[in-house]
Amino acid sequence: MRKVLSHIGFAVLMIWVLLACSSRPENVQVVDQLPVIYPDYVGVTVPVGIAPLNFSMKDDTFTDVDVKISGKKGGNLHTNGSFADFDIDEWHELLEQNKGAQLVVSVCAQKDGKWIKYRDFTIQVSTFSLDEWGITYRRIPPSYVLYSHMGLYQRCLADFEEHAMIENSQVHGNCMNCHTQNRTNPNQLVFHVRGNHGATVIRTLGRDEVLQARNDSLGGSMVYPYWHPNGRYCAFSTNKTAQVFHMSNNKRIEVYDMASDVFVYDTREHVAIKDTFLMKKDRMENIPVFSPDGKRLYFITTPVRDLPKEYNKVKYSLCQVSFDEATGRVGNQVDTLVNAHTTGKSVTWPRPSYDGRFLMYTQLDYGYFSVWHPEADLFLLDLKTGESRPMDEVNSNRSESLHNWSTNSRWFLFTSRRDDGLYTRVYFSSIDERGHATKPFLLPQRNPKEYYRRLLYSYNTPDFTSSPVDMDAREMGRMLESSERQAIQALQSLF
Repeated sequence: MRKVLSHIGFAVLMIWVLLACSSRPENVQVVDQLPVIYPDYVGVTVPVGIAPLNFSMKDDTFTDVDVKISGKKGGNLHTNGSFADFDIDEWHELLEQNKGAQLVVSVCAQKDGKWIKYRDFTIQVSTFSLDEWGITYRRIPPSYVLYSHMGLYQRCLADFEEHAMIENSQVHGNCMNCHTQNRTNPNQLVFHVRGNHGATVIRTLGRDEVLQARNDSLGGSMVYPYWHPNGRYCAFSTNKTAQVFHMSNNKRIEVYDMASDVFVYDTREHVAIKDTFLMKKDRMENIPVFSPDGKRLYFITTPVRDLPKEYNKVKYSLCQVSFDEATGRVGNQVDTLVNAHTTGKSVTWPRPSYDGRFLMYTQLDYGYFSVWHPEADLFLLDLKTGESRPMDEVNSNRSESLHNWSTNSRWFLFTSRRDDGLYTRVYFSSIDERGHATKPFLLPQRNPKEYYRRLLYSYNTPDFTSSPVDMDAREMGRMLESSERQAIQALQSLF
């Protein structure tokens, strides 16, 4: 009898706990308006397998939400609490069941002890798959000269798990720079470290090499990289970067190059191939990118200016040149795809879709360091027609940049400051065969309002990864702190 009473007492206690945690809607007032939620997931399109789109009411005076989701093809979810927190397994089952169909989301929210029922909204579950395991990125705090804790991280897209690949605590506070994989392949990657232990790390066929960071024959460090699809070559820019601060402007800082060139690195022969067509003294070439078939090299270029005096006259055009993978050399004819003289604007961060159909780039008023330019927007170049357009369905009134494609070319991610104007966050969008993109959605977090308000870091250079990156941070730190470096031979090619 005592055991039975004990069970009854436990059951009563659990009911009391559940009731105390959240209240159920009653005496509900119905309003004909959509809920204002954070993040804004109203009307977005998502892939099967994405982590739950948990959300809160944007207005902090709301204390509770009650959310029901039903699928047009069947299935439903329900959650109740201070924020919408969906069960991960049930969420994935609902999306799988409703691939190609809509989810209908019903929201009730409590404010000042009163419940309000909002108009339902929909979430579209895409027919386009997102086959990548997750994403990689750098997280960096606000800094101009000094940097503190930072690192390279990877995040599973099916849940909320994040892991550090390497942090600068493993290299005595050096700066961890851009991490780039070859078409999302974690067995071919490159990243750069700046500071006392500066180096460029290249992984080919699963083997890591630490290259000499600065080479006098290159004229600077190996900076913005992009892999050739065959994995043998990696194109780099070499940059001499400077920065100035605005005193009365809607921009905080201007980052620019005093000089920059483009070269191709042969990972097999440890040779930097320098072509005069990519290293002209009267021009600055930057941000090289190979075409998906490996037969062309895209890059941006601008005439040399009197810097920093003419910083706002630096405007880059987008160009292409042929590439011969048998020799690692470029051709002798440069074609202009987007002309800065014609548009009056500047191009940066070109990224072709892997199916060869489109090329996405960022356009801004001047310069190339777009993350500090609020006017920076994403543009889409149709490689078949040569026509280019602003991606109005994606852009905001704040900076958009640092975009990359999924391997099937049906999804892309990018960074934006649209959230608070201070920190760059990662957004996702789907794109169809005609080049029309869907409303972007913010990288999901379990409690997104709490997470993003507390995160005083910006996401930088994000990309998809097909599987987790296997990196022993301690061993990588040991390699970087040692004096062992792979020497690079510079090979000059003249026309």
